[in-house]
Amino acid sequence: MALFKRSKKAAPVATTPEKQSQMAVLKDAFALTKREKPASLLYCALAFLLTWAAGIAFGFSLGHPIYLGILSLPLGFIVAFFMFTRFANSAAFASIENTLGAGASVLMGIRRGVSTTPAVNVNRNQDMVHRSVSRAGVILVGEGGHAVRQMIADEKKKSERFVPGVPIFEIIVGKEDGQVPIRKLQKKVKKLPKKLSANQMREVRNRLKAIGGMSMPIPQGPLPKGAKLPRR
Repeated sequence: MALFKRSKKAAPVATTPEKQSQMAVLKDAFALTKREKPASLLYCALAFLLTWAAGIAFGFSLGHPIYLGILSLPLGFIVAFFMFTRFANSAAFASIENTLGAGASVLMGIRRGVSTTPAVNVNRNQDMVHRSVSRAGVILVGEGGHAVRQMIADEKKKSERFVPGVPIFEIIVGKEDGQVPIRKLQKKVKKLPKKLSANQMREVRNRLKAIGGMSMPIPQGPLPKGAKLPRR
């Protein structure tokens, strides 16, 4: 690629903000799930009780109800917690869906390997384009109506001038054919084929800083800070 004919010393990577503790993430996730999907907490409780009851019932069939009841107790917690993480993840996306800058919020929730500049192009209808840089190359993500396609095309031309030869991917967030739902955006970005080395990615990011971006309100909340829920 033309950009990398002359190698330069890689710029230092910016330090990431301090991570929340697992307990703080869990507390935020519980509050969000209670607000967005209150019935899901009941389902989690039922899953725990049913798993525990099934263990006790199986214990009776073997003649050891107390022993199996004790063993099935942590299993019930695991099942309930697994369900909770799924509900919490769904609630996090539901809380920002159809919100201005939701796509940027999701992209900025990717902790490693992706650097996002939100709202590099915005029109009067609040259609917008966000620019991310990863080892896949440059990723342009659009949110809004039909005008966003032309906005992405404009940003693609700008990027090509600054980083010639670097792969550029175009994604439009939405529910129509050919678009990517907001809840699948992170997965889509992470699955893009890696074309650049870590040093090349940093150089691309540094060159694109010259294009700049715009200051736009990006939805705050559990997703950007804790897109990764507590590990199961």
